[in-house]
Amino acid sequence: MTVDFESISEATSGAIGALLSTTILYPLDTCKAKYQAEVGGHGQAKYRNLSDVFLEAISTGKVLSLYQGLGTKNLQSFISQFIYFYGYSYFKRLYVERSGSKSIGTKANLLLAAAAGACNAFVTQPLDTASSRMQTSTFGKSKGLCQTLTEGSWSEAFDGLGISLLLTSNPAIQYTVFDQLKQRLLKRKQNITTKDSPQESLSAFSAFIVGAISKSIATILTYPAIRCKVMIQAADSDSDETKKARRKSRKTLSGVFYAIWRKEGVLGFFKGLRAQILKTVLSSALLLMIKEKISATTWVLILAIRRYLLFSQAKTQGRIKNALQ
Repeated sequence: MTVDFESISEATSGAIGALLSTTILYPLDTCKAKYQAEVGGHGQAKYRNLSDVFLEAISTGKVLSLYQGLGTKNLQSFISQFIYFYGYSYFKRLYVERSGSKSIGTKANLLLAAAAGACNAFVTQPLDTASSRMQTSTFGKSKGLCQTLTEGSWSEAFDGLGISLLLTSNPAIQYTVFDQLKQRLLKRKQNITTKDSPQESLSAFSAFIVGAISKSIATILTYPAIRCKVMIQAADSDSDETKKARRKSRKTLSGVFYAIWRKEGVLGFFKGLRAQILKTVLSSALLLMIKEKISATTWVLILAIRRYLLFSQAKTQGRIKNALQ
């Protein structure tokens, strides 16, 4: 079995980028999740805008609670992005080898990205559900990862899996747009530079801008499903009676859809869109920027490890031959 070192390099740099961007923007992510999870008509909602969540944390002295669930979210982000980037890179290489084509079209790119996203969703859904519950819990009352996952049935750990599979179209659209824009920018730069010094990666600023544009497009197209998913995975209130009443309607897509439609109308499906765009655009732009800047270093390290393993293997085989002689 051969190891795809190039895919591992892509996955590692993507996972590190996700880890750093998630940590930097986590307070914003917590405020966004709590704001999205609340459903209510005019005058009934606790949070009128995103800043109300932040002000609540300050007024109650629970500012550090904006980081509740950070460890779980980082674990989920690292594993998720590693699986996604590895699958995406591997599927692209496999497609090129099997098809014999030198480039990948938009349709094929979308399908490959969606396949990588589906693999990622199946593996990391329990961590995704747990992190959402921890973020949307009352400030200061978030539970640990094990307790969060074991407080309900095992099937509840996969709440929102159906929507997660549907939302594979989000990163599929994002990375397809990113790759297409990246290829055009690199071709333009290669025409300017000499053939002896081709441009292999985007600058930090270019990667940031291209990442922001690609994620904005993907977020706007998939936002209604994103909000429904947050509501399905959100933590229940502290009241046992309210928990039982809300579980029946909030654990299904139809129940969440009806609740939004009845209390907030059509515009309710886009509640928190600006907050979502702000967070996801910054997060994805940072992720892709960091990934672009460390990908070369990661590849060098992977090659160094590969050479060391090959050298050690050859040395061991040489010792075995000498012993047999």
